[in-house]
Amino acid sequence: MKRFFFAFSFAVLAAFPASSQNTEVEDGFNLMEEGARLLLRGLMSEVEPTLDEFTGMIDEMGPALQAFADEMGPAILHLIDLIDDARHYEQPEILPNGDIIIRRSVDAPPFVPAPIQDDRDTSEIDL
Repeated sequence: MKRFFFAFSFAVLAAFPASSQNTEVEDGFNLMEEGARLLLRGLMSEVEPTLDEFTGMIDEMGPALQAFADEMGPAILHLIDLIDDARHYEQPEILPNGDIIIRRSVDAPPFVPAPIQDDRDTSEIDL
């Protein structure tokens, strides 16, 4: 049992380096940590004006973007329903006259369009 205790205590002491070496390592880490902290502070002071400007621009554009989403949202959703899945189409091709053709891949499954929902009121109006 004494041998085990002696071997165990020797292993524990050997696992920890001498205190002077440990202090040097800690000092090195502290210096690196301080350097990283100073670097990040410098970067933040450089980026802060740009971030403030960007935030102001977002605040100004917010209502316009919301109006665009309200007006174009249903049309974009309808277009997505018509397209099916973008993976089933080839790369767009621009013709000499400026027309753009997007062909469906030959190996794509057959396209079954979703039923068109007509939200218009078709009831008769009495005059």
